[in-house]
Amino acid sequence: MTFPLVRDLAAEGIPVVVTCEVLGFSPQAFYKWRANPVCDRDLDDAYLANAIIDIHADDPAFGYRFIADELEADGHEASENRVHRVCREHKIWSTTSRKGRKGSGKRPGPAVHDDLVKRVFTAASLDQVWLTDITEHPTSEGKVYCCAIKDVCSNRIVGYAIADRMTAQLATTALRTAIARRQPAATVVVHSDRGSQFRSRAFRRVLADANLQGSMGRVASAGDNAAMESFFSLLQKNVLDQQAWRTRDELRLAMIIWIERTYNRRRRQRRLGRLTPVEFELALHNGALQAA
Repeated sequence: MTFPLVRDLAAEGIPVVVTCEVLGFSPQAFYKWRANPVCDRDLDDAYLANAIIDIHADDPAFGYRFIADELEADGHEASENRVHRVCREHKIWSTTSRKGRKGSGKRPGPAVHDDLVKRVFTAASLDQVWLTDITEHPTSEGKVYCCAIKDVCSNRIVGYAIADRMTAQLATTALRTAIARRQPAATVVVHSDRGSQFRSRAFRRVLADANLQGSMGRVASAGDNAAMESFFSLLQKNVLDQQAWRTRDELRLAMIIWIERTYNRRRRQRRLGRLTPVEFELALHNGALQAA
């Protein structure tokens, strides 16, 4: 990319030898490039590839179609076929796709946080440990994805997001909702699996901005997030499997009503002394006020 600069400076009268010495490469390399320079198409593809890599790093679940949408929103002019070609050349695949993989199993990504929970799903106070995960369910219009965040101390769902795409934005929206609702004063450990949504730069950026600490379980170990899995099992039994859902909005509304009205406010839990999550948090709050 510095060779065109050498050429432009030479046109202004600055010797090639001087510019190459300053930039740290030999004049021979420049003359070799000038004899067979990169064509404009290859240069445009290089810039496009850089933009694609940045988008994919923010959300590894994006395939070339979603990447093409993001490029268009950012002002890049590139057809979907061209984006597909550049992604194929650079082996940029969605983490949910099986292209380029051997075997049929899902390949987990590397952990970006240590496991700070280690299956100890208890906490002495609120907003000390949050668990998060994503579930999905089909409708006649297509799948619906729900990312939820649960406080380990009270079992209350403190944040969630529902969408028709399983992207990093789904996870970050749920996390931002929990932060806005709880406004934690101290550092909260946010524990998840190794899904690409939780490993994305966007999700980690929200964690860092809010002074939260990420945590991740091991590969192929459902028990490392069993307390969150138990919530989704209840959601599956009480909402998702109750009927065949016609529209996404229909299922979205049913999930919101069950989480907000039934699970958080009506469903009593033995671990909480037969209180609901909201009642348990109120009892903690009142006890803290009396102790003060």
